[in-house]
Amino acid sequence: MEIEVQQLMNDVNRAIIKFRGVYSSWSKKHGVSYNEMLVLYTIRDNGFCTQKQICENYLLPKQTVNHVITSMITEGLLCDSQENSSGREKAYVFTAKGEEYAAPLLASLGKVEEQAAAAMGVRKIRQMTALICEYDSVLASALEEDMT
Repeated sequence: MEIEVQQLMNDVNRAIIKFRGVYSSWSKKHGVSYNEMLVLYTIRDNGFCTQKQICENYLLPKQTVNHVITSMITEGLLCDSQENSSGREKAYVFTAKGEEYAAPLLASLGKVEEQAAAAMGVRKIRQMTALICEYDSVLASALEEDMT
């Protein structure tokens, strides 16, 4: 591999790791695990979550997600949502206690994200997202070709 390309790949990987690290640091500061934050995030965005959604959206192992969901149910933060469940796939929503717990956390995270968006600009964030998605697609294709 050409040295410049190798350096660029390393830079991209480090940037993604640092990006996720910012969210991890925020989570730690607020006393929640990174994975729990992803559950909160998913419910905020969709109104409910399933273990499958979280596994697929964030590439987490089923066992990890199951542990987080089970812990949140035990703590009284989540409960089953019959109306959003389908077949064997259970959906979960906040309980009243969960709503009370999640509201200040999600408000804090939303405030931080709004500040970052204001500083960077929506146009740049859209460009960055499009480029990351394009890179993901071409990288996945190249990896598939390599495996055949």
